[in-house]
Amino acid sequence: MKASPPVNVLIVDDNEAAADLLQELLTLQDHTARCTYTAQQAMDAAAEERFDAALIDLTLPDFPGAEVARRLRSAAADRGPRLLVAISGFSEEEAAGAATRNLFDHHLQKPIDMGELSAILSAPR
Repeated sequence: MKASPPVNVLIVDDNEAAADLLQELLTLQDHTARCTYTAQQAMDAAAEERFDAALIDLTLPDFPGAEVARRLRSAAADRGPRLLVAISGFSEEEAAGAATRNLFDHHLQKPIDMGELSAILSAPR
């Protein structure tokens, strides 16, 4: 079985310990990852660097993760990540609602199942 190519991932989570751990785990899988802890940091990072995917916490201190997704989607034609994954302590049914359902390609409930995340990242984009 051919290994999937490495993915450059933007992590957006105000829980710094969780974000840093996720970054380490992704690095162990030969991906690259950059942690941001606020929505504004995420937008600044996306303006500076091209990401293949973004893992976005739905609850951030400065503005909602759904707004980060909207802004990244609007930049997708130019530089935004093609794959957006919502991460939340709530299930997709509890957290999503119609407004976020169309913004994200996937929803992962915390704690994140790394096998599920690996499958998402290795799927063709």
